[in-house]
Amino acid sequence: MDRSVQADALVRTTLSLADASLRAQYVVSVLRAWPLETLGHTLDALCQRAEQADAASREALVAVVDAINALGMADLVQRLREQAVGESLLALERLIRNRGRGAHAEEATGEAARSSEDSAKAPVLPRGESGRPLTLGERKSLARRPDRETIQRLLADPHPDVIRQCLRNPRLTEDDLVSLAAKRPGRGEVLVEIARSRWIHRPRVRLAVVLNPATPLELAVRIAGLLLRPELGMVARSPQVAAVVRAVCLEHLARRPPVEGRAGGGVH
Repeated sequence: MDRSVQADALVRTTLSLADASLRAQYVVSVLRAWPLETLGHTLDALCQRAEQADAASREALVAVVDAINALGMADLVQRLREQAVGESLLALERLIRNRGRGAHAEEATGEAARSSEDSAKAPVLPRGESGRPLTLGERKSLARRPDRETIQRLLADPHPDVIRQCLRNPRLTEDDLVSLAAKRPGRGEVLVEIARSRWIHRPRVRLAVVLNPATPLELAVRIAGLLLRPELGMVARSPQVAAVVRAVCLEHLARRPPVEGRAGGGVH
């Protein structure tokens, strides 16, 4: 089957699902079921269309990024990366580009301890009535409660499991997430949790994650492919962002079509 037809089918079926999590789950099933050769060429076609600001392809690409950011996908992503480089699938290569990191970089980042810079500033964790530090289980339980003050304190917790629970709390706001994603010095494992959450669909959160120099390169590169033209320009000009991420943003900018009637390009 022609890769353009396969890309049409992937986009159509993905967008037929209303819920973002269901879309990501469907794409994960495709990634695991399709032969690598078919998969790589189909994703490359979809990425090309998204780069040309095709609305349906851009929307489907969000689900693709969610899927490849999921736990357990590192080996497959590495095989796709090798295929993209070997067969000059340039649009796909831009989505999953990586420099200086191993195939298991995402998993290692998600489980890694805080950096030495963060360790020097250990967060003040909640304590019980007796004054003792709360256990991990107690902190995770607190993160589920509708208490804004407690949630904001727990967003400084060093454990990814606590952050993950906070991200699911309905009392959390977009402003909370923007502040967390923009925090300096950042913590890679926290930014990974944000990237794997529903909050990464919010443009302000997405931009803050890409701009944070602590975001793992492979995640920043993927999310950069979802940015709008002004956001790509902002990242490309940021001296704090890794050179690989800035280069990818410049490549995306070069491939975005201009908007008719608007000098200097558009916002897509």
